[in-house]
Amino acid sequence: MRILLIAILILFGENSFAQKQDSTATALKEIVLTKVKKRSSSTSEPQEIRIFSINQIENSNAQTIADLLLNSGELHVQKSQQGGGSPVIRGFEASRILLVIDGIRMNNLMYRSGHLQNSITVDQNSLEKLTLFYGPTATIYGSDALGGALHFETIKTTFNPKKIELKGSVSSRFGSVNSEKNGSFNLNYSSEKWASVTAFSYSDFDDLRMGKKKNRHADFFGTRDFYVNTINGQDIIVENEKPHLQVKSGYEQYNLLQKIAYLSSKNTKHEVNLQYSNTSNIPRYDRLTEISNNKPKFAEWYYGPQSRFLAVYSIEKKRKKADLGINLSYQNIKESRHTRLLNNPDLENRNENVNVFALNIDGSKVVKKMNWFYGFESYFETLNSSAFSNSIIKGENFIIDSRYPNGKNKMWRNEAYSSLESSINNKTFWNIGARLGFTSLESNFNNNTTFNTFNFPFNSISQKNITYSGSLGIVHKIKPNIVIKSNISSGFRVPNIDDLAKIFDSGNGFLIVPNQNIKPEKTITTDLGIFLGNKKENWHIENTFYYTRFIDAILLDNFTYNNSSTYTSNGETNTVLANQNKGKAFVTGLNTRFYLKLSNAFNVDLNYNYTIGRFVENASKMPLDHIPPVYGKLGLSYNSNLWNTEAYMLFNGKKPIEDYFLNGEDNEKYAPEGGMPAWETYNIKGTYKGIKKMNLYLGFENILDTQYRVFASGINAPGRNMYLGARYRF
Repeated sequence: MRILLIAILILFGENSFAQKQDSTATALKEIVLTKVKKRSSSTSEPQEIRIFSINQIENSNAQTIADLLLNSGELHVQKSQQGGGSPVIRGFEASRILLVIDGIRMNNLMYRSGHLQNSITVDQNSLEKLTLFYGPTATIYGSDALGGALHFETIKTTFNPKKIELKGSVSSRFGSVNSEKNGSFNLNYSSEKWASVTAFSYSDFDDLRMGKKKNRHADFFGTRDFYVNTINGQDIIVENEKPHLQVKSGYEQYNLLQKIAYLSSKNTKHEVNLQYSNTSNIPRYDRLTEISNNKPKFAEWYYGPQSRFLAVYSIEKKRKKADLGINLSYQNIKESRHTRLLNNPDLENRNENVNVFALNIDGSKVVKKMNWFYGFESYFETLNSSAFSNSIIKGENFIIDSRYPNGKNKMWRNEAYSSLESSINNKTFWNIGARLGFTSLESNFNNNTTFNTFNFPFNSISQKNITYSGSLGIVHKIKPNIVIKSNISSGFRVPNIDDLAKIFDSGNGFLIVPNQNIKPEKTITTDLGIFLGNKKENWHIENTFYYTRFIDAILLDNFTYNNSSTYTSNGETNTVLANQNKGKAFVTGLNTRFYLKLSNAFNVDLNYNYTIGRFVENASKMPLDHIPPVYGKLGLSYNSNLWNTEAYMLFNGKKPIEDYFLNGEDNEKYAPEGGMPAWETYNIKGTYKGIKKMNLYLGFENILDTQYRVFASGINAPGRNMYLGARYRF
């Protein structure tokens, strides 16, 4: 069977995300949108960048944006439940990478440093482009962009000076592994002065089935033998008749997008951009599988509907040698956690409500022979954190300790940046940039609630930090197809409410308590990229080496609370932990991309990623968490006017337990003894374009039905999946 699959890989395939279009050679013609108004040639960009075009996004035909990223082989994605996906870029995850949508930061004052599932609130059906930035992008984007950034760009409004035009598309998809039902619709209106985009999508995912066949690198693990049902207020442990079905992992989601644009003059555009995403309750699958005294620990553990609303009013003004864009935006994010122990009638509910008000100004201007980019941004964020417990039997409610301080929580970020780029000659290009800012944070505990039981030595936290970063890069073309890139850049991440003030029972014998003395963590990263190819562009290989040095890295470690290293609650003794600046740490690695053109239609692509991370304390080196094992993608493709067909292998190496950051975010308790085994999957997917105005999609994923789990995840990956899809354009 494996020999047959290898043969299929050789005969078929479509360019993977790291395909020819993304290479340095063809990227000579590519325009990269690094900020709302910053444009530069990606070949001239010292920073490593990958672009996902709308055709690549559609041909990938992924279930969610998290699956789109994972299947690209460009980055690692962790999952704690089916309704999630936490991207990892160069060993940085969650609040240490930046998510941006249409130029607006998605990161907010409660983005945690663990695993963050907010990426799924982005609808891949309404994306026009996705840009992945590797390494610090703090100069352009500000705080949090330590490991990189993901910039999601939704469908753009367009004008038609000749006539009124109405066009759009309808798509649907079905997947067998979780009875996926997915539908989307978008409508574009354009005229001389007015334009609009309307988009809607809906997804329904049943419980996810894992693979049934043994992974050749490991024994079987992760099957669900029993689960809990609650009938008339009584918890009943039910034997799972289908142990490969991950019961209580399904969820639903819908997304809305509305843009209206007005062209007030030839060079001035006004636009309103409205986005809304919401889900059903999402079961926290990894917690539902935890065992205590040979029984499930939890009867219920789920996230409430994850809601994201964004409203943006923007003005763009274009001139011959200068552009200016101004965005006024408002975001509202609602999240909640709901937990109930087995045979305990009290359901604990913790709710978070975040409001973000922002002003973004981005401009560009040609100064002599240099391109000058500049900007200013101001983000004011508030958080309301509340909690209560209600009895599922008596219906009584009472206040409990909230996840974050239950008083006023606010954060204000003001930053300005400037960047210059130019060419020394037709072979050498350089850029330099800097950012300076000021951030303040306040968090307060209300004394009239159960926070009194913790008896904290303080009832408020206040911080003020001056922030700064810089970058310097150079690109030199030794020959047209031999290019060397070098870049040095600094990044920073200002502690937010989650870092400073979170109170959290990890559920594994640990209690996380606030620490008001954390300083911003900073990084310095050096990149060296080497691109080699031939004159005919039949092949190329691109290697990027990087080294990141952490300064004042924020890590979770042992702490004392009321002069004690343990805390007893509800009869359980917990080890006390807190976020702290733990001196120095480093992350280093290598990314390799190889492309070979076999013929006009056949291509081979390989993407390989290796990362290692350590923190240094008392002359000893200990593993950092979030560091994935070796991973990548091998793809072979066939492209014609009628077909885009891709056969590819996704692979991950083993993550041995000695390389885990124990009791941290690597989740060793959800891995087999000895660490997470290596795995690979074989996949085939294709797009048929032979019907007028319609594309048909067919794919087979994890063909061998291999049972495996992605590193640091708490749910097994999908088993064999067949999907069918169609998109009709009108």
